This record gives sequence, C-alpha cells and structure tokens, in this order.
Amino acid sequence: MSAVVLKNYAADRWVEGASGQVDIPSAVTGEPVARTSTVGLDFKAMADHARRVGGPALRRLTFHDRAYILKDLAKAIMERKEELYALSLATGATRKDGWIDIEGGAGTLFSMSSKGRREMPDDRILLDGDPEQISREGTFMGQHVYTPVQGFALHINAFNFPVWGMLEKLAPTLLAGVPAIVKPATATAYLTEAAFRILIETGRLPDGAVQLICGGTGDLFDHLTGQDVVSFTGSATTAAKLKNHPRVVSESVRFVAEQDSLNACVLGPDAEPGSPEFDLFIKEIVREMTVKAGQKCTAIRRALAPQQHMDAVQQALSEKLSKIVIGDPANDDVRMGALVSLPQRNDVREKVAMLASEAEIVFGDAERVAVVGADAEKGAFMSPVLLRCDNPWGGNLVHSVEAFGPVSTIMPYKDLDDAIALSRRGEGSLVMSLFTHDPAAARDFVLGAGAYHGRIAVINRDSAKESTGHGSPLPVLVHGGPGRAGGGEELGGVRGAKHYMQRTALQGSPAIIAGATGVWMNGADRRTGDPHPFRLTFGELEIGKSLETAPREITLEDIEHFAEFTGDEFYAHMDEDAAKANPFFPGRVAHGYLILSFAAGLFVDPAPGPVLANYGLDNLRFLTPVSPGDVIKARLTAKAKKKRNDEYGEVRWDVLVTNQSDEAVATYELLTMNAI
Repeated sequence: MSAVVLKNYAADRWVEGASGQVDIPSAVTGEPVARTSTVGLDFKAMADHARRVGGPALRRLTFHDRAYILKDLAKAIMERKEELYALSLATGATRKDGWIDIEGGAGTLFSMSSKGRREMPDDRILLDGDPEQISREGTFMGQHVYTPVQGFALHINAFNFPVWGMLEKLAPTLLAGVPAIVKPATATAYLTEAAFRILIETGRLPDGAVQLICGGTGDLFDHLTGQDVVSFTGSATTAAKLKNHPRVVSESVRFVAEQDSLNACVLGPDAEPGSPEFDLFIKEIVREMTVKAGQKCTAIRRALAPQQHMDAVQQALSEKLSKIVIGDPANDDVRMGALVSLPQRNDVREKVAMLASEAEIVFGDAERVAVVGADAEKGAFMSPVLLRCDNPWGGNLVHSVEAFGPVSTIMPYKDLDDAIALSRRGEGSLVMSLFTHDPAAARDFVLGAGAYHGRIAVINRDSAKESTGHGSPLPVLVHGGPGRAGGGEELGGVRGAKHYMQRTALQGSPAIIAGATGVWMNGADRRTGDPHPFRLTFGELEIGKSLETAPREITLEDIEHFAEFTGDEFYAHMDEDAAKANPFFPGRVAHGYLILSFAAGLFVDPAPGPVLANYGLDNLRFLTPVSPGDVIKARLTAKAKKKRNDEYGEVRWDVLVTNQSDEAVATYELLTMNAI
C-alpha cells in the first residue's frame, strides 16, 4: 500500500500538518504506510472548541440521546469493518488480532449504549445512591448527584489496539456528555484515523464532540484545567512524566492511567497434569503470548505452577509454541504476525536479555525466527520466548521488567500462600488468572491477592466454554489496576461514565431536590385529585402525581382464605399461640403478600388505559405487622420516569401502605410500563 498523509481533525475540520511529516512504517515490510505531522495546529483553539462548542452540545442531550449515538457509531464501524481489517494487516495483526481490535471496539460501543439506555435515566443528571435525611423532621435532605465535567477529555492511546483503544475511551466519555480530543500512538495512527473518519461520516456527533491529533500534542497540556480529564494508556514511564506535568499538578487535572503490568497466571494446587484445568492453563498462556504478538497490556508475563509440575508445564508449553506459524498476517496459515515496529522489537530483545540474567530461556530465540511470506529482518517479526525462573524469590527483574511482546516466564511455587505472595510481587496488575476447580482456593486468592489486581479471572472446566479468557477487558467490568498498573479504572459499565463526571452532594428541602433531580422523594410536593394516575399517558404523567386510596379492613377470614388459596400456612398466620411466642408478632398476622395484593386492589384502576403492564417491584420492606381488625390504605406517587421507546416508557411509583394509626406497614417501588 502507498503511504498516505494522515490528517488531524481540529475544530470540525480535517487539517494536514504544515511541515515535518514523519514516516510510519509497516510492521510487516518496513516500508512507509503513512506520514503524519501536527505542525501548525493551534492546540489552545482545539481545547477552547471542545469546551465552548462540543461540551454544551453534548450536555444538551440526555443520557439516552448519547447512548443512541454510540449505537449508531458502532453500527457504522461494523458496516465498514473490512476497510479497517485491510489496514490492520500493516500493524502486524492477523485477522483474529484485528477482530479483537475492530469488532471488539464496536462491541464496546454497543455495550455502553445498552447500559446507558437500561441503567441511566432519560435525563441529564445522574443520581448516586438514596437520599440522606440530615434533619430530624426530614425538611432538609441530601442527595448525591453526578453531572458531566465542563472541560474535555484528552485520550492518549497505546499502539497495540488502535481502534478498540479509541472506542473504549470514547464510549463512556460521550455517554457522560464530555467532548474528547483523541491522540493515538503514532505507530498505528493510520488505522485510528480511518476508524475516526467513519465516526465523523455518520453525521451523528455534535460539532466539537470529538477531535483527533495524529502526532505530537504540542503545548496542549499547558491549556488543561481542573474541569478536564486525561485518560492515558501506555508505559509507566510515560504515565509518570505526564502525571507530573506542571499544569496537571497545579490544576489538579484528573489523570486516569492504565499502564502495562506484570500480569500473573496461576495453576491451582489441585490442577494435576492431564486435568482440564492444566490443559486450559497451557492453552491460555500460549494464546496470551501469541495474540497481537504478545503486545497486550493484559498479557501473561508470569506463569506460576506447583513446583512438582514445572517440567510438565515447560514441556506442554514448548510443544504448543513450536506449532505457532509466524509471518505475514495476510497469510491464512499464520498464527502470529509482527510486532508493531523494529524499534519495538529491539526493545523486547533488550528486555529478554535482562530477564535472561535471572531466568533460563527454555523455548525460542529472541534474535532469530523463521517466518512465512515475509522478510524476518525487514518486518518486526520475533519468535515467542519462554523463560524459566526456578528461584522466583531470588530474582527481582522477573517481577519488574516487562518485555512487551511474545514473552512469558514460568516459575514455581511451594504452596497456595507462596503462590499468593508471588502474584503480589508484580506490585499491582491489570489482571491475574487462576486455574482451579477448588472454590476454597479461589476464595483464598481473592482475600490474599485481590488488592493487587484489577481483575481476577478464575477459569476451569465449568466456565471454559463461555469464558472470555485471561486477557479480555470487558465493557461491563472495570479495566485497570493498582500500583504498577496505574491506579486507574476504565469501563465497568456506567462506572466508566462516572470518571468523566463530578459527584456533588446536593442539599435542600425535598421539593428543591426533587425539582433539581427530576425524581420525587418523600416530603416533596404531591398532586392528588382527578384524573386517576393510571389514566394518564407516559407523556401526560408528571412526577409527584399521587393517589390516596380508601381504607380496607383486614379480617381473620381474609388471612385464612389467603393461606388456603396460596398454600402459605406459616404458623405466624395460622397459630395464635405460636405467633405470640415470636418476638416480632403480637399474635396471628396477615401475610406480607396479602398486604401487597390488597394494596394493589385499592389503587389499581381496572379499565383498559395507558398502563400496559406491571413490570415488577423493588425495595420491598414489611415494617409493621398487620393483625386481624387492622385497617390499611395505600398512597401511590409517581417517582420517576424512563422512556423505553416510541411506544412506551417505564414509570417508577413510590408506594406507602399504612394502618389506622398512620404507621408504615409496607413500602416499595412499583414499576409499570405506560403507553407514550
């Protein structure tokens, strides 16, 4: 392929660097694939455009509006994925590698879109937890809320996943309502630029929502403020440099770091050679060494096994690694492509030499490799290298030096406590995996090592068929880790969006808080009177619309009939003496579900109307026993609404059931589906 000149996307225009074009070589041939420059870009103007144009435009949209944008962006990537696959080959990626990057990126957009529509309100403010009563009478309340920061997010991405790396950061950022400036790693920026163009060409993104820098960031860091967020993926060295930028320090700029780490994989004490867990352990190490040529921040760098199984582990890994075909990723027979560049290969070779001072190379050669369909020297090809360190407590480099390529070190442990301690020697990782069929071993690892790892994947014969494996970050689970891994978090469903929002403690009267949040709370205004709330469509129904029912007496006959009809003859409902012996009851009492049923009978309007279905109930609590002769009534209040589609929406109702003394008998939240 001929070298193309990459353009930056600044203030909604494609801009070519004025001078100083830098060649980006193919990982496979070494020939230039693209050229790029950011000379002449006005980085301050880009920051201002994000804040003044992109931020307000996104904040005018609801979470659901933004979620639908993510869905359309994902569909666009999938529709044009073959264009991206073709470009991906030059990065050294096989088709399988490209699938993780390209379709995995689109999948993250789809997932975050779904999370946004299902778990977030069709609103612009997000509640965090329940209200807090901070006064005796409840006239002064507290409520934590999230609102988007009013700056921009600077995304600095690594070279190994040029599409997924961009999309996994954009998804929560845009969902939160924050504009982004994307800075991909130069080595694979041509693939990021192609995917970015697809996003822009959908026409779904508001002006200023996204911008792209294909090259250096110039003086952009000098223009950061406390309303901005830097989200970084890469080496610990670069992260430390950026974290300590004077502007980041002086403005307390949020810095989310996801760094490369010494991830561990552990063969459980119960996993004998020949067991399913042993075979899965071997398979996973080989996969993590060879997918993306081992260039994954989650790749297995340290593999721990019971000392009596070390020879079996070494033999099994060597046999499988010997079958890996390396070469041009366009060749269907090739299992592993090239590293991203010759400088990257040189770096990996240097790191292997360092590791070899404490460990023995038992498979592969960092300096030589046989390849298919390519030149082993012009392309950044490298053999998988397996090292063995029989004295892991006597070494330091095996726990601190990462060769960011197809390299892993096996080492023995004595017992489970020793394995836990060794897993912690990496001083913080993105992920560790444990291969065991013993739940007790899994519990010990979580308790002993959980604080050192952002994710723990326990894999065995029961989960293997559907397991996503050791090295796959998932959009619904947090991605990040402590210590060496950077101390940050990404993804994790709605949690990911919160990293780009400010949590604020809102204080005021119930009416003020309900008005500010759009969610009714006890003590806020209620509107009673006709029409019955169930006669109002989703659009007509206002938060705070309420109904107070007529009373109904609960009789002994009601209780006995309910017991006979349902089969629930628990002694508290049927045996007076036994019930009185229970410290919770004054004698025979009504069934809790009888109270719910009678409450529904009191407030339901039976005629056909806008209420389409009872969707369920949440937060049910039975507070005061109801005895024969007690009189109950119900209060129904529209608490919150969430549109589902153009035909219906979900209404959340606050229900309070009281007795003749106005004591709360039961509380819960009823969910209904109401026609638009």
